[in-house]
Amino acid sequence: MSQKLAPNGTLTLGMSHYTDVNGGIILETGKTLLGEIGMFRMWAREWSAEVLGREGCADGDVVSWDLRHWNYPEASSLTCPLQPDSLLRCVQPELPFDCEVHVSVSPEEDVELVQAYITQRLSSKFSSGSVTLTADNNSLSIQPLNETLEFDRTLDLLNLRMTEKQSRTLEQYNRQADVTHRYECTFHIRGNSSWSVERLQNLISDSLKKDFRNDTLVIQVVQPGITHILPNNCPEEIVESIYGAYVWPETFPQKAQVMRCSQPCGQNAYRFCKLEIGNDTSSWAHPDMTACQPLITISDLDQLNVTAGNAPDVVDMIQDLINVEFANADAGEGDLPASELSIVVEKLNQVVNVSAVSYALGADIVDIISDILVSKSDMTPVANIVLKLTESLGDTVTFPEETLCVSTPALAMAMSNVEPDKYNGLTFGISSYSAGFDPKIFVNQSFVGESLPGKVATISLPSALKNLFLGDRKTRIQFQFYGTQDLFEDPDIIGKTESNWTLYTYVISATISGRRVSNLTDQRVLVTLSHLTSNQHNGQVKCVFWDLRKNGGQGGWNSSGCETRIISANQTSCYCDHLTHFAVLLDVTRTPISEKDSRFLTVISYLGCGVSSIFLGITLLTYFAFEKLRRDYPSKILLSLSAALLGLNLLFLLDSWLSSFPSYGLCIVTAAALHYFMLASFTWMGLEAVHMYFALVKVFNVYVPSYILKLSAVGWGVPLVVVSLVLAIDKDVYGNTAPAELSMLREASEPFCWLQSDTFFYVAVVAFVLLILLCNIIVFVVVLVQIRHMRINKPAGRSQGSLHDLRAAVSLTVLLGLTWPIAFFALGPAKVALLYLFCILNSLQGFFIFVFHCLMKENVRKQWRIHLCLGRFRLNDYSDWSRSVTAGGQSKQNQLVHSHSGGSVNTSSIREVSASSTEPRTIHHQSE
Repeated sequence: MSQKLAPNGTLTLGMSHYTDVNGGIILETGKTLLGEIGMFRMWAREWSAEVLGREGCADGDVVSWDLRHWNYPEASSLTCPLQPDSLLRCVQPELPFDCEVHVSVSPEEDVELVQAYITQRLSSKFSSGSVTLTADNNSLSIQPLNETLEFDRTLDLLNLRMTEKQSRTLEQYNRQADVTHRYECTFHIRGNSSWSVERLQNLISDSLKKDFRNDTLVIQVVQPGITHILPNNCPEEIVESIYGAYVWPETFPQKAQVMRCSQPCGQNAYRFCKLEIGNDTSSWAHPDMTACQPLITISDLDQLNVTAGNAPDVVDMIQDLINVEFANADAGEGDLPASELSIVVEKLNQVVNVSAVSYALGADIVDIISDILVSKSDMTPVANIVLKLTESLGDTVTFPEETLCVSTPALAMAMSNVEPDKYNGLTFGISSYSAGFDPKIFVNQSFVGESLPGKVATISLPSALKNLFLGDRKTRIQFQFYGTQDLFEDPDIIGKTESNWTLYTYVISATISGRRVSNLTDQRVLVTLSHLTSNQHNGQVKCVFWDLRKNGGQGGWNSSGCETRIISANQTSCYCDHLTHFAVLLDVTRTPISEKDSRFLTVISYLGCGVSSIFLGITLLTYFAFEKLRRDYPSKILLSLSAALLGLNLLFLLDSWLSSFPSYGLCIVTAAALHYFMLASFTWMGLEAVHMYFALVKVFNVYVPSYILKLSAVGWGVPLVVVSLVLAIDKDVYGNTAPAELSMLREASEPFCWLQSDTFFYVAVVAFVLLILLCNIIVFVVVLVQIRHMRINKPAGRSQGSLHDLRAAVSLTVLLGLTWPIAFFALGPAKVALLYLFCILNSLQGFFIFVFHCLMKENVRKQWRIHLCLGRFRLNDYSDWSRSVTAGGQSKQNQLVHSHSGGSVNTSSIREVSASSTEPRTIHHQSE
C-alpha cells in the first residue's frame, strides 16, 4: 500500500468503516477481509515502490507493525487480535521465473567441460541492492545446440546469434495464456561433404522446416533465408609479446592454429581464426598462451622506453604480465609487490602522457587498473598516483561521441564533452553494482536537485559551473566511481586503533578538465551515496572528500566544505562547494557488533544470569535459614541487594519468553518490573556504599533511629517512584523493542520488553545508574584509603598482608557494582573486548556475592557445618564464636556501627577488614 491519507482521516485494517457525526468509527458488517494482513506500516512521507522495496525491513515512523499502535476492543465480536508468527522473517519474497540463455564458446571446447563450467558459474548467487538471484540446480538444463542441428555429420553449426523481435500473448478459451516469442536467428553452417551448394541449401531448408516440440515448447521457423558465403582466411601474422615472437600462418575460418611455445619446450600455444557472425568476415582471436611461460617479467619493463608508436604494445604486455602474475596465485590471493606495482603505474602514466589515447587503448588501461584494484595488492604507496593517472586518462582519451562510458568491476568512468551554450547541469550515477560485476552507469544532461532513490551513487553538477568553462569551446567533464576502498586508506582511520570512523560508502568523483572548482556559493554540488549496510542504529555519518595534501601527500579524508543530510538508513546526501572524490564516513562507536559476537554475548549473558540466580537463591536461603547471620546491619543490607539482583536476573531470563505472548499489557508489566529491579539493584549498591561510609569514616557519635527501615524505604521506594512516574507520563514507552544499548545482551531478532524511548532510557536508567556509580566510586576510594591508614597504624605483628587487602578490594568492587561502568567505555576498537568483559563480570555478580559473602565467610561456613554437615564434619552449636555473637546481639547501646573484638564477627567483608585492622574495641549496635 503506497497511498496518502486525507487530513484527520481514519483507517481500519481488515474491515470497511465510516465515522458518525461525533467522530466515532462505525464498522460495516459483511465487508471483512478474506485473508491476512502483515507488516502494515505508515511513514510521514510518500515512498516510491523502488525505495519501499529497499526499506522492506524498516519500521514505519508514524505507524509501526506493533501492538501499541493497534486497538482491539474485547467486547467487540469483530475483534481479530494480532497473532505472532515465528516463521515470518523480514526478507524480500522469492519470485521464481524461467530464464533461457545462449552461450557462444570460442575457441571450441569439450561439451562436458563447458557444461561443468556453466553449472559452476550458475551455482553462485548474484546480488544487486535488495535483489538476489539464485539458480535452481535441479532445473538447470545445459545442452549444446549443434547436436540438434547436425544432420548425419554433414552439417555443423558454427555460430549462433539470437535477438528477440517481439512477444505476443494468446488467451485460450480455458483462460490459460500461451506466450509467443519471435526471434531473429543468424548462424553459420559448415558443410562436411562434397555435395553441391544447391544440395546443401536444400538440406538446410528441409531441416529448418521441421517443427521442434517438447512438453512445454514449440519452435517453428518462418521465412528462412540461406546465403552461400566464401569467407577469407585469417592472414599470416607476426605477434610479439611477453612470450616471444610467433608467426601465425594463414588459417581457414573456424579453425584453431597450433604452435610450439618458446618456453617450455613441448607445450603448445593456440590461436583461433574466428568467423564474425555480423559481417561474415574472418579475424584472429587473441592467442591462448596459457601453457607457455613469459620470457620477460614486470621488472624488465623498467628498461622499456615508451613511445607513441609502441604504447599499445606496452599496454598489452602489462596486461599479459598481470594476468600471468594473478593466474599463478590462488583464487583471490594474487598481488603485486610494491616495486612491480610502482613500475606498472609508472609505465601506464608514460603511455597516457606520450600518446594519443584512443577509446580501445583507454579501455585497456582501465581494465589493468581494475584488475590491480580487485587483487590483494597494497595500493597505499601508489594510491594518489593512480588517482591522478585515472584523471589524466579521462582528460586525454579521444572519442567521437558526446559521452563515453567505461565500466569495469572496480572502476567506472564517464567522460562528456560539453558545449557551454547547451550546458544546464550534468548528473552521473551508478544505478546498480555488485562486487565482481561491472557497474551500470547512467548520465543525465541536467542537474538533479534531489536524491535519486535506489541508486548506488550519484553526483549532480549545477548549471553555475558554466562560468568556469574556457571560452565557447567544448569542455571535458569526467566522472569516476570506485568499487573498492583500497585507494582511500586514510592513516588517521586505518593506522590508529583509537579511530572511531570507517568508510561507509563507495567513492565517486567529478572533475572539469583544466579547472579547479572550489568555493561554490549559489549552487553546490549534490552527491548522494548509498550505504554499504543499512544504518538501522542511526549511527553518526558525515560527508567527506579525499584531500591529496593530507598526511604529507599520502592523502586523507576531509569534511571541509561539505554539508551532510541524512536521507534514510540507506542513503546520505552531501552538498559540497567543490569537486573531487566524495564519500561518507560512519562513526563506528555506535555501530552494532557482529552477529557472531552477538550470539556469544547472548549465551554468556544468559548463562551468567542463570548461574547468578542459583547462587543468589542459595545466599538468601542461607541468611534466612540461620538467624545468627542476619543480626547485623550489613547482613540485612546484603539480603536486600541479593533479592533485588535475583529479581533482575530472573526477569532478564524470562523477558523474551514473556514478550512472546500476544498481550501488550503483559509486556508493559514485564518491562516495568525489569526496570524496577534494575533501579532497585543499583539503589541497594548505593546504600551499601552509604553504610560503609558511616562504618569507617564516621564510626562514633552516629545514631539513626529505625535505620534499616529507612534504608528499605529508600532502597525499594525510590525505584518505585521512578517507574511510577514513567508509567504516569507515558506507559507506552515500555514495549517490545529494546534499545541499541541492550542489543549486546540478546539476539537482535528476539522479542524483548524494555524501554522503547531513548529519552526515557537515558534519563530513567543511564543518569540514575551513573549517579549511583559515581558516588560508589568515591566511597570506594575513601574506604580503601581508610583501610590503608588502619593497616599502617596497626602493629606489624597483627597485619594480615596485601593478599587480605586485595580480597577486600575485590569484594567491595562486586558489592558496589563497580564493574558496571565498563559499559560506558565500550567504544572504538576495544568495544568488543570490553563488552565480553562487561557481560562476564556483571552477569556473574550474584555468583561473586555468594563467593565473597558466603563461601569465603568463616561464620557462614560454621553455620553450614553446624546445621548441614554430618559426622566428623559437623560442628557443635556451642562455641566461643556463637557466645560472642549472642552477647553482642543483646547489647542495647545506641551506636549505629558495631564491631566485636573478634576478627570476623560481621558478615560484611569491609567489616572484617576494619575489625582486623584496628585495635580491639567493643562497639555495640541497636537491634531492630
